Amino acid sequence: MNDAPDERSDRTAALLGAGGAIDRDALFALYEENAGKDDESPVTVEFELLKDLEKRLDRYLVDRVPFLSRTQIQRLIDEEAITVNGRVPKSSTKLRKGDRIVAALPPPPSGTIQPEDIPLDVLFEDDAIIVVNKPAGLIVHPARSHKSGTLVNALAWRFKYISGGELSKLGEEYARPGVVHRLDKHTSGAIVSAKNDTAHWRLGKQFEMRRTDKRYLALVHGSPEKDVETIDLPLGKHPAIKEKYAVRFDETGKQSLTIARVRERYVGTDGERYSLVELELKTGRTHQIRVHLSYLGMPIVGDDMYGGRHSSERMFGGSSDTMLLTRQALHATTLGFKHPMTEIPMHFTAPIAADIRRAITLLRETTQSANATIEVRAPGATIDLNAAGL
Repeated sequence: MNDAPDERSDRTAALLGAGGAIDRDALFALYEENAGKDDESPVTVEFELLKDLEKRLDRYLVDRVPFLSRTQIQRLIDEEAITVNGRVPKSSTKLRKGDRIVAALPPPPSGTIQPEDIPLDVLFEDDAIIVVNKPAGLIVHPARSHKSGTLVNALAWRFKYISGGELSKLGEEYARPGVVHRLDKHTSGAIVSAKNDTAHWRLGKQFEMRRTDKRYLALVHGSPEKDVETIDLPLGKHPAIKEKYAVRFDETGKQSLTIARVRERYVGTDGERYSLVELELKTGRTHQIRVHLSYLGMPIVGDDMYGGRHSSERMFGGSSDTMLLTRQALHATTLGFKHPMTEIPMHFTAPIAADIRRAITLLRETTQSANATIEVRAPGATIDLNAAGL
């Protein structure tokens, strides 16, 4: 979270319990509130010393964050998740009056995850990470209303009975071990999880610093006028509907930037227009792609929350009234990052989900029969459509 200092201070105050220590229940509530958001970074808190202390940094933080052991605190310091006055300290750093400590806190580790035999499409796996092509409808981690049937449960099974290893301990208390970033339940595509704490923190830092390359494909209603559109619109919670987000030009709006590149244009039945759009996220706000596209008048097909329509095969030129897309036609297609242990650049392409692929196949056929142009050569597009199964 790249929050301003005053925002960090306000959040820290809300998390403090008796004796000035972080209250684990308050931290749990904040993680629950953030569940499902695209902001993948851990909660950041800030402390300022009001007097000199004859105490090392690691011992001070053990008192302030009692649910983490001294060894865990030292690991966070080694992974540069903690700074003192904006600098990377040592565990032995002596604290003085006026020192400002900023710490990125994971949910406190403890608890267990029930393994479940849920099939996974694994794109890559080694001793440190696993990259999966998540299907639509699969929730990433358990929550209060969904205790099972999640990606985390499936990974726990795989590691126990198939490939070996385990999910990182970070986030285990809140049923999110190994969860470095998230995808909405109904968004399919590439997602990486960590198999040890070091890999988790190093990957998390790449996501936090926007050093990863995430590209999505979306099938949208309409035909954008420009082949490339830079969407720079602030986002915040919807003023009236709890589950939704909206473009907000008031103090609640946070800067949000998406680059949309048209890859293909289609003509559906009765001349209705559709487009295949490649999305590059420069920020990671909740529902960012969905809200940005909807605001510009090209909502994602199937995304009825933001103006898209559930669609049958016939709407794309097929002969059947069978419903084909009843979820947002959004797929996390490519994911690039440096391996957290070797620092070797890695890049993965997740084959597009079958429902979106079927809709595109029908639209291509309908468009070709109308002698219309399909392919668009948008500058800056990087997704290989053939590698994505298109």
